[in-house]
Amino acid sequence: MSAGKEAAGTAAAELVEDGMTLGLGTGSTVAYFLDALAARGLDVRGTPTSESTAARCRELGIPLVGLDDVTHFDLVVDGADELTPSLQLTKGGGGALLREKVVASMADRFVVIATPDKVVDRLGASFPLPIEVVDFAAPEVRRRVLDLGAGEVMLRGHGGERTDNGNVILDAVFPDGIADVDVLAVALSLQPGVAEHGLFVDMADVALLGTEDGVERLEMPADA
Repeated sequence: MSAGKEAAGTAAAELVEDGMTLGLGTGSTVAYFLDALAARGLDVRGTPTSESTAARCRELGIPLVGLDDVTHFDLVVDGADELTPSLQLTKGGGGALLREKVVASMADRFVVIATPDKVVDRLGASFPLPIEVVDFAAPEVRRRVLDLGAGEVMLRGHGGERTDNGNVILDAVFPDGIADVDVLAVALSLQPGVAEHGLFVDMADVALLGTEDGVERLEMPADA
């Protein structure tokens, strides 16, 4: 598995050019991307989507920049917990979904790095959907998500695990997968108390899936 993650991260680093402003994702596959990026020695700067990514960038000497000084990203590279062949994503297993989505929304090009086992026919079937929630609203949001079709909604870490934004995460299990990703994404976005959800709909442009033998490339369908 680590060989595949390294292959995907290295392939993404090859897409970076001098002078780019980058959105830097979070997670174990992104860690390989950061290592490969630093090894190239390019003149780039990046905005991290988590405190852990920021710390790793400082160790590697990758210059960081905040959103005060960025209006768009030439390239955003991030992982995924699940993705479909049409590049719909579930993200947030690492708890950084809100910052990841903000950065992804500013991307000229959003590249997902993962391994083939992350590809599913239907989101939610193999990985719970993370939903970042304001603490006060968590009980009501949980009830609402159950009404929307979840079979179980669990408070991550029993409320003791917090995001970098100080919020809690609900993990929603859909035993048969999410029937309609678009409808659920809109419903969650409209629910008071939800800071962000882990459905990344029509945001990714390319997925690089690393294996021991190389990298498979998935493109956003032309009619999407």
